[in-house]
Amino acid sequence: MPELKWWQKAVFYQIYPRSFADASGDGIGDLEGIRRQLDYLQDLGIEAIWLCPHYPSPLVDWGYDVADYTDVAPEYGTLADFQRLLDEAHRRNIRVILDLVLNHTSDQHPWFQESRSSRDNPKRDWYIWRDGKDSGPPNNWYSVFGGSAWEYDPRTGQYYYHFFFKEQPDLNWRNPEVKRAMFDVVRFWLDRGVDGFRLDAVGTIFEDPMLPDQRAPIRYPEWLKAWHSASDEAERERLWRIRQEMFRYQEDLPEVHDLMQELRALVDTYGDIVLVGETEDLAYYGHGNDELHLVFNFPLMKAPRLTPAVVRANQQERLGGMPSGAWPCNTMGNHDFSRVLSRYGDGQHDMEIARIAAALMLTLRGTPFLYYGEEIGMRDLILTDLAQFKDPLGRWWYQVERELFGTPHEEAVIRGARFGRDKCRTPMQWSPAPNAGFCPPGVQPWLPVHPNYMEGVNVADQLEDAWSLLSFYRRLIHLRQRTPALVAGDYLPLAEDSEEALVFLRALPPNGPACLVAMNMSDRPIRVVTGLRKWGRCMFSTHRPERREEDLRELRLAPFEITIMELKENS
Repeated sequence: MPELKWWQKAVFYQIYPRSFADASGDGIGDLEGIRRQLDYLQDLGIEAIWLCPHYPSPLVDWGYDVADYTDVAPEYGTLADFQRLLDEAHRRNIRVILDLVLNHTSDQHPWFQESRSSRDNPKRDWYIWRDGKDSGPPNNWYSVFGGSAWEYDPRTGQYYYHFFFKEQPDLNWRNPEVKRAMFDVVRFWLDRGVDGFRLDAVGTIFEDPMLPDQRAPIRYPEWLKAWHSASDEAERERLWRIRQEMFRYQEDLPEVHDLMQELRALVDTYGDIVLVGETEDLAYYGHGNDELHLVFNFPLMKAPRLTPAVVRANQQERLGGMPSGAWPCNTMGNHDFSRVLSRYGDGQHDMEIARIAAALMLTLRGTPFLYYGEEIGMRDLILTDLAQFKDPLGRWWYQVERELFGTPHEEAVIRGARFGRDKCRTPMQWSPAPNAGFCPPGVQPWLPVHPNYMEGVNVADQLEDAWSLLSFYRRLIHLRQRTPALVAGDYLPLAEDSEEALVFLRALPPNGPACLVAMNMSDRPIRVVTGLRKWGRCMFSTHRPERREEDLRELRLAPFEITIMELKENS
């Protein structure tokens, strides 16, 4: 196998600390809870953890409003707990990367408290302050979380800019002091031994300093409603162009690439460190070796349906558009997005579709990122009581539905729950015990547990079942780890005219080991002509006996069959 970096070979696992495992018994997940589950992750085959924010925070945006970049939130533990988790993960050959929120802080961060104290405070220019105009904000920019992007501060008579919630003021990265302070944060955690960072909202770090008005033809709430009800790709493309116009002065400005090059140069001095961007823009790879190491393949995650044509088109565009030396990165879910089974399940073949999604992540070219609970088939939990909402985004959309669109209360609650992010952040389901084993019986978890934990959607039950989704994940991850072609091989599509089957090779050049991956993504048996004049030996299958040999020129696949064949040499 070609010499690869650890982050090219690893299977990553995203952990939302508040929801993973509660060791202290207060209904909130914590670092000690994660540490106690490292053996589970190691057995699953996980080689790297992405830890969502663990910093002290007032929790307006549940950790993405950071009040101290160099400490641990008390409900999660201490710096000593963090170091113990990191050291024990490393002893199991599991790397750890942290969420790094570069764009903004909490309004409770000491930096912002100083900045807002007076116009002549030394940290005033650490944030973006402007006078209003015409008795209103400096311009008509929107916050992506609703309303104006400007908040008036009566203490000093100016507005400050916030791309997200008003409690998340944007840092002024054009000020060299801000960059020095944030780069010191990076060094703090690298000195402790972390293995990299996932960069939150990387495209929002800079905004146009001239503050020109945007000229989108509709208001942001109307755009959001249209986007979520769009039924075809053409309409979504039209709406996306409107959104690009709406936020053109607030996202993906050229200066961010200069900053990423500086950050890359910094982390490279620490050795084999990885930077992962919360973006789908391939431009953040730079020249392939001077900006981010990994950029998420969000277009695949956002696909309305998983079909062979969708996957083939996605791979052609992504792999073909990457600069030389860049490495792909795939995911099917995260803490902001609906869970796989809730998005793609059809009510009849849900487990088959879950296996298809898992197989895509673990056999396509690139580093896979798995979201906690997907390996057991966790689903969205749609809350029906507004009082249970934790995510302010869901509460905001409830108000939009009620006040702007006149939606009845009960329906507005459901729409708010679907729009918000509580649905995919519910506690990990460890067992059929009360609270799914996440926290002790009698303790109220911070978010309700999905009741399907009593129906086999939990780790304990699935560990005992050789045919469970968890067992499928474990088998496929371990196959990937011992199959160089699945880790480092090129992607070569086959049977490209098939509407039901996705078939491709993963092959090590030149003329190295190769394997064929075939997935029937339909509910009927099919025959696929591959044109491949090779014999293969079955390595993994949902339907075929392993080690069986057959001619690969033509394949007969059962409904939703997933099969991986090792190509025989000299065949």
